[in-house]
Amino acid sequence: MDESGVDAKPKGLNGGLIVLIVVFGLLLVFLIGNFILYTYAQKNLPPKKKKPVSKKKMKKERLKQGVSAPGE
Repeated sequence: MDESGVDAKPKGLNGGLIVLIVVFGLLLVFLIGNFILYTYAQKNLPPKKKKPVSKKKMKKERLKQGVSAPGE
């Protein structure tokens, strides 16, 4: 012991600190991986196709807008 009454020997890392570092490291890797995949998909994948609108829905929309549907 030195004059202050505390051991001068270093203890090393706390177990809880190691767990926190590992968890946050894995979380960081996961988020960075998701971001990279997202940007890759935005650049390289074709845009999503829209579902075709049914004739009934088209008719309803035209009636809402005041345009008569053809054949009426």
